[in-house]
Amino acid sequence: MSEISSQFPADALLAALPDTVVVADAEGRIAYISPSVRNLLGHEPAALTGRPLQVLMPERLRIGHNEGFSRFRATGRGKLVGATTQVPALHADGHEVPIDLTLSRLTSPADAGSGDALVVAVLRDASATILLERQFEVSRYLAATMRVTAALTEAPDADVAFERLLPHLCAELDWDCATLWQPDETGRRLSYAGIWAVPGVDVAALHTAKQSLTFTRGQGLPGLTWRRQAPVALEDLPAAPANLAATAARSAGFRTGVAFPVLRGDTLLGVCELFTRQARAVPPELLDVLGSAGRQIGQFLGRLRAESEVRELADTLQRSLLPSHLPAIPGVQLAARYRAGGGDTALVGGDTYDVMPLPDGRWMVLIADVCGTGAEAAAVTAITRHTARAAAAGSPAEILAAVNAALLHETGEGPLRFVTACCLVLEPADTGYRARLSVAGHPLPVLRRPDGLAEEVGTVGRPLGIDADVRFTESDLALPPGSTLVLYTDGVTEARDDAGRQFGEDALLRVVAGAPLDAEATVAAVAAAVEHQLTGSRHEPDDLAVLALTVTR
Repeated sequence: MSEISSQFPADALLAALPDTVVVADAEGRIAYISPSVRNLLGHEPAALTGRPLQVLMPERLRIGHNEGFSRFRATGRGKLVGATTQVPALHADGHEVPIDLTLSRLTSPADAGSGDALVVAVLRDASATILLERQFEVSRYLAATMRVTAALTEAPDADVAFERLLPHLCAELDWDCATLWQPDETGRRLSYAGIWAVPGVDVAALHTAKQSLTFTRGQGLPGLTWRRQAPVALEDLPAAPANLAATAARSAGFRTGVAFPVLRGDTLLGVCELFTRQARAVPPELLDVLGSAGRQIGQFLGRLRAESEVRELADTLQRSLLPSHLPAIPGVQLAARYRAGGGDTALVGGDTYDVMPLPDGRWMVLIADVCGTGAEAAAVTAITRHTARAAAAGSPAEILAAVNAALLHETGEGPLRFVTACCLVLEPADTGYRARLSVAGHPLPVLRRPDGLAEEVGTVGRPLGIDADVRFTESDLALPPGSTLVLYTDGVTEARDDAGRQFGEDALLRVVAGAPLDAEATVAAVAAAVEHQLTGSRHEPDDLAVLALTVTR
């Protein structure tokens, strides 16, 4: 051993270490410091020897060090001895360097005389470790914000998505409480929109306090976030300036807060505040992640809001193409079902139906199917329905001829939008009703007779909107009490299961024949059978309309 010691003296061994070794005497002065301190903290070792340890510490830590070192010298006990702790050290040029500090005791305080070595410290650059930790934290937050956005995609509209935003933020980003602020109707102030907290955190008082608050741009933490259009952190809420309106959060026991804007472009959709009861560092990388998350969430919520507005317009348009209610016909039950097809891409369907009283006691009944979906199909549907109403004083064939002429006139040189339709004029008979029926390229109605037999009735003619010279034939129908007439569009019979098999006319006849003698029960049975056919199908459903008339007397 003595040979090794002579070949490799202690100074040489310490100088070869990448870590900086510091030996302090009982007075807290530097007795030895290894040369690697040049690379770590920019000091010359000789210039540090004999100087107090505080020279390596930021000013704010020196008082605490003096108290701790005096206590250790007197008792031999210290919280940092025997452990590795991450602390800031002071570089020779004045900036701080994060280090991992490990302290060991060389002699007991009782054995240490004046000038004797008392402790040895090992200093290691922690910058790389901190960088890795921050990268890990950022990746964790990125993954969490992606899960938040993914969870919001299941929301049916923007209002529901905003409701789900707060609990998802708390759960995924590991905060105790989240609040939401949204612009009011004027767009000049932020109003309180809601709060959510993890179980066990009482935010009732905070909720009450925030309900009466509003913020203009730049006012309070939400308003400051709005003005900057970037996240703002308050790592120490108890010390936050009064103008940031953190009093309520402080009173609720929260120590750290951060707010970030939810933006769609430059338009503010909301400001989210996150709070935690534990003091937490909020590094710049985290703020960048929250800023990016706010824009991603804002784009998604903005798109949801726009889609909701489009759906509302589409629903309004669709309702305008259907009767708001079915009229009451003496001795006749009426019922109808409608469902737009085409999934999410076709907000307005091309099917329509109508029942209209005529001045002489008769009734016009119409069902039609426009080729295609969307706004253009809706325009054609409107022409069909309103032209039929205008021509309702004529026979069914004359009504269809008027619709045909109107379609040819309106479409002109545009794309072909043909229409299939079934029109009948209903009038009272000695028993029940009688009807005259005309069909233009449409599925034939199904008549369930009083004896339970169901069959197709009428003769199919050419569709509307193709040929100006087309002529339509008419059929006479007797509708005695106990009979049901079902008019429908091809979304019923052409509904396909996952294998591509259509529902078909035969299945429809069986359903109508087996339905109770009741118009509502009949359309319900048809709709249910079609939905069963479509269950689990990969094939997109078409628009569906069913209209049933049951003669009761």
